[in-house]
Amino acid sequence: MQAMRRNGLALLGVMFLLLFWGTPHANAESDLAALRTAAEQGDAKALVTLGNRYANGNGVPQDNKQAVEWYRKAADQEDAEGLFRLGNRYDRGLGVPQDDKQAFTYYRKAAIQGHASAQFNLGVAYTNGEGVPQNDKQAVYWYRKAAEQGDADAQVALGTKYAKGKNVPQDYKQAVIWYRKAAEQGNATAQFKLGVAYAKGKGGVPQDDNQAAEWYQKAAEQGDTDAQVVLGSKYAKGKGVQQDDSQAVEWYTKAAKQGDATAQNNLGYMYENGKGVPQDGVNAYAWFSVAAAQRKDAAKNRDLAASKLTPEQLCMAITLAAELQAKIGQHKK
Repeated sequence: MQAMRRNGLALLGVMFLLLFWGTPHANAESDLAALRTAAEQGDAKALVTLGNRYANGNGVPQDNKQAVEWYRKAADQEDAEGLFRLGNRYDRGLGVPQDDKQAFTYYRKAAIQGHASAQFNLGVAYTNGEGVPQNDKQAVYWYRKAAEQGDADAQVALGTKYAKGKNVPQDYKQAVIWYRKAAEQGNATAQFKLGVAYAKGKGGVPQDDNQAAEWYQKAAEQGDTDAQVVLGSKYAKGKGVQQDDSQAVEWYTKAAKQGDATAQNNLGYMYENGKGVPQDGVNAYAWFSVAAAQRKDAAKNRDLAASKLTPEQLCMAITLAAELQAKIGQHKK
């Protein structure tokens, strides 16, 4: 299933461990023994927490199969968290063969009990038709269940359904309401989308470049590449922020290093024209070259930049482009 799905990190298990067993101390082995005893006696929270320990290698060797065994024991008791985490193991193929149908089965059992992350993941499964026939109506149903519990990812997903009018009436005001709820929780995707709403004056908000830039900034600072590109262009144009080419270059660079072709092409332009950075034909060629794999106009820009370089400079630029591409490839892994 999709990577966007909630992946079941061990936060709940850690919180339980701290609250139920006390704060960490030197005698960690006795804590682990006590936890294991409680798990072996069938305590569902202890079972999940021990599964988390193995999933994350926390005080025990990292072992996905052991994690699955403990999660399964909790799931056999119909414990919602155990069901969710076992579903997540099947979803990701960790400790068990990847199996969308099994993931869906366990997510659904947890979702019916009100588990928000399972409800969100169920919405994703219905959206993508993974483990179950594709069904936007059911996706909306489960996204709403999770969103109403405050799940930020579900709020974004539900907002997007309203924005596109998928099995709900197309209603950009409703979309913005849900985006705002998620954005105020710090969700970067929602912050970007809220920025777009202010930039366009859509969804019942006034057109406001300053507000748009503020939300883009929040999302960009969390690494959202779309927001970084747009924020870079805002600084380049002085729209909603004070014009500042060096800031434009900074945000384009962040997005370019994450593999965004628009940012790479824009960064090539900044180097070519000495905007926010010293004029540098070698860097211009290199960034245009990297962007050219995804954009035809970047290939034209690359070839034009090449015509302005000496043979020695062109050799340097080709080498630099290869180095940049390799680094970007490593970043994406």
